[in-house]
Amino acid sequence: MINLEIPGKFQQLVDQAHQAAAEFFRPNSRKYDQAEHTYPKELDMLAALLDGLSAAGGGAGAGGVRRGSDDSGKGNKNGANLRLLLGTIEMCWGDVGLLLSMPRQGLGNAAIGSVATDEQLARYQGKWAAMAITEPDTGSDSGAIRTTAVLDGDHYVLNGEKIFVTAGERADCVVVWATLDRSLGKAAIKSFVVDRDTPGFELVRLEHKLGIRASDTAHFRLDNVRVHKDNLLGSPEINTEQGFAGVMQTFDNTRPLVAAMAVGVARAALEETRRILEESGVAIDYDRPAFAQSAAAATFLQLEADWEAAYLLSLEAAWMADNRKPNSLQASMAKAKAGRSASDITLRCVELTGSLGYSENSLLEKWARDSKILDIFEGTQQIQQLIVARRLLGKSSSELK
Repeated sequence: MINLEIPGKFQQLVDQAHQAAAEFFRPNSRKYDQAEHTYPKELDMLAALLDGLSAAGGGAGAGGVRRGSDDSGKGNKNGANLRLLLGTIEMCWGDVGLLLSMPRQGLGNAAIGSVATDEQLARYQGKWAAMAITEPDTGSDSGAIRTTAVLDGDHYVLNGEKIFVTAGERADCVVVWATLDRSLGKAAIKSFVVDRDTPGFELVRLEHKLGIRASDTAHFRLDNVRVHKDNLLGSPEINTEQGFAGVMQTFDNTRPLVAAMAVGVARAALEETRRILEESGVAIDYDRPAFAQSAAAATFLQLEADWEAAYLLSLEAAWMADNRKPNSLQASMAKAKAGRSASDITLRCVELTGSLGYSENSLLEKWARDSKILDIFEGTQQIQQLIVARRLLGKSSSELK
């Protein structure tokens, strides 16, 4: 049976992550929201601290997903994935954009941690890796990627275009998804680690965004970019029977993290809304049914219940990864629920608090803007629902589109 309480051994991590969020992320949240594309230099010191915590076995960040626990011993395991998820929640209680700007904590690090060989894990340790999937003509359907990778001796030659690459300009390298053979469909899609200074790897522009403005979002063009064949993550073999499974393993690890980001932002909004409501004389009573309370209190209770469902789904997905249980269904459920809930919760919190929530005197309006991306990237709400439906009904992607 799964116990979804926070394990005692992780409490110190949660406290430290919360302290970093409260003392740095929150105070600087508005500053870097208004200074879009400005790198928060203060993050270098904080990142070094988190690296130290990770080396001591308690690290947290946005993308340092570890492989599932080994099979030694008996009983349930609370391991690196759950630890990372809990730390992510606390950090995003402070600021999502700043967390996504943390050095060496990119979503590309999650891809490396998911499918890289032991040699590759060692080689890229300490690197900040972004992840490039989306293309101008390929959004939610990752299987339709057009960027090509052609083997030429000991190198692959990459050509194509990638957009919406989080931390793309600031990262040391980018995990680029490309196809080895378009005629073989999804099975031929592989991921390659491309160093930022590789010739032909051109930064086209940085995007201006609704939210997470502290984080840069890059557009790249790949023009005959040569990467060594050792930079291909995982196996170079094309297994048409396995299909897209090898690459999709990355999403099984990153989607619970995006869910955790949404849970953190939504919790911040709920706490601030509760404070404002109580200061305004609105009582929230858990011993009385919602219909017997004020409309504001009843709405708050509904939002809080929605948040708790997202929180528990996220914990379950991470726990399953730690225990080497297939979690593709749970990862998509957590991402779908948390992404939508965070967007709904933050907007309703703005409504509940009126002019206070709409003005820049509070962070509520910023959280409402930041939360929207969490329902979009790493697979949109609609894609998550489609994946969940396929899993529950036992349908393939060709049978249920």
